[in-house]
Amino acid sequence: MLTKESVKQVIDHMPETFSVDDLVEEMMLLDKINRARLQIANGEYYTEEEMKKEIDSWFED
Repeated sequence: MLTKESVKQVIDHMPETFSVDDLVEEMMLLDKINRARLQIANGEYYTEEEMKKEIDSWFED
């Protein structure tokens, strides 16, 4: 979830003129980062070793 403060910070770091698409892209990135941080805090992630095993399973006969 985004906060007013985080939105203000994004806008403050944007150039003086920008498109709505640029702003939406930045907001979407911020939201994805925030959701990823929550997932990590909740233990909802794969370790590097788990990912290697998963990727290796894709190429097994």
